[in-house]
Amino acid sequence: MKDLQLYTNNLSVDLATGPDIQDITPDLQTWVKDTGIKTGNLEVFIKGSTGSVSTIEYEPGVVTDLKRAINSLAPPGLEYAHEQAWHDGNGHSHVQAALLGPSVSIPVRDGNLTLGTWQQVVVINHDNGPRKRTVLLTLVGSS
Repeated sequence: MKDLQLYTNNLSVDLATGPDIQDITPDLQTWVKDTGIKTGNLEVFIKGSTGSVSTIEYEPGVVTDLKRAINSLAPPGLEYAHEQAWHDGNGHSHVQAALLGPSVSIPVRDGNLTLGTWQQVVVINHDNGPRKRTVLLTLVGSS
């Protein structure tokens, strides 16, 4: 068995007012290739309580559908208890992000992310203003 190696990195992603969705798959794949890891696991985690990470087919129709679904699950403009404490208008943002989750785990095989043909990794800003999001990457594997 080859020795396990650990690599970490951060991506900075500028996102518009939510829900805004951006594909980060090319950045992830390039970084994995640069590490030389052939077999392992990549953890992708977004920092912050109003952002999420998921996988979708990143094409305009699905992006539009996902935005509509997100806003249907936790619509902006409803009364949220969070507003009573902070009065910042983003109670829906916290709920949306919690429903989608902050991370995904992707197997790496032969130096590639093992995503489906129509599957990309996306970061989502749910907040009521544009945000610069930090995405933390942790790769464990062997070369």
